[in-house]
Amino acid sequence: MMTPGPVEEGAKVASGFVDALRSQPVMLGMVVVIGFLIGLLFFVAYKGAETRQRELDKFYSSQKETQELLAKCIMIAPEELMRLIQKGGSGGDAKP
Repeated sequence: MMTPGPVEEGAKVASGFVDALRSQPVMLGMVVVIGFLIGLLFFVAYKGAETRQRELDKFYSSQKETQELLAKCIMIAPEELMRLIQKGGSGGDAKP
């Protein structure tokens, strides 16, 4: 005689599960509610990540615009920059 395979065993487990749910409808309701809650959890996590990404994109674009505006405000000629560095007014390793 052949031993039952995994498909037959799976069918036995599934039929036992369905029989148990048929005899206790409250358990079926709980399984449905738990499935709904898991789906809701994933949906909220997805929407939260989407919103976070949108906020970060807006923040970075705002910072980029600000940096571009600031870069246009102060323009120092290279000669003036060298004079400032030689005076020691800015710029690191230059010595007076």
